[in-house]
Amino acid sequence: MALTNAYLVTTKNLEAFLNSLQSAKAPERFTTKFLTQLDFTSSNDRLFIGLLKGLGFIDEAGVPSKRYYEFLDQTQSGRVLAEAIRDAYSDLFALNKSAQALSADEVKNKLRTLTLGQKSDNVVSLMANTFKALTDIADWESPSPEASQPVNPLTPVPPANTPTGTQPSIITASPKPAVTDPHQQLDTSHHPLQLHYDIQIHLPESRDPAVFDAIFQALRRHLT
Repeated sequence: MALTNAYLVTTKNLEAFLNSLQSAKAPERFTTKFLTQLDFTSSNDRLFIGLLKGLGFIDEAGVPSKRYYEFLDQTQSGRVLAEAIRDAYSDLFALNKSAQALSADEVKNKLRTLTLGQKSDNVVSLMANTFKALTDIADWESPSPEASQPVNPLTPVPPANTPTGTQPSIITASPKPAVTDPHQQLDTSHHPLQLHYDIQIHLPESRDPAVFDAIFQALRRHLT
């Protein structure tokens, strides 16, 4: 869990600052000198560096992280920013999983609780305003590319140790009553109906015993 203490005195240049990151080559270290090169020269602008650290864009030494480089891709920058906000303000999202939809006053009240009253009202207000300004820029709709896709329970999954392209095909026949004499009329009035299944397994062409071990292990899991 985490709650960044970083905040901006004013958020009017926040979007322009984030846009400038995408148009400039990433530095080896993000310093005040580099910030000046981006034309952010006021003392208030220096707080951007602390904010980048809080969002996990740079480390304590100012070295850009993987997240920083991912943010440079404008097709996914909004999603990357949303992920960074969730990490930086995870305590807030623990209280409300849709914290980005809260009003500034609601965020401020939540932050008062989370900071245990140790921050002044002015600082809490600045933290809340910074959070809201960030959430307004971020993209909360695009899913993460690492998000796992739902698995259809009816979709066959190949055994873990079976090489690609060597999965066995299993054909199941329709259930049929066990009748010894094909000319004998089926009578279920005195005996319960007994069913059995015929299963055909088309094994792949392979000399690797591990392939067949994986196949029979999968059969044991699914048929027992």
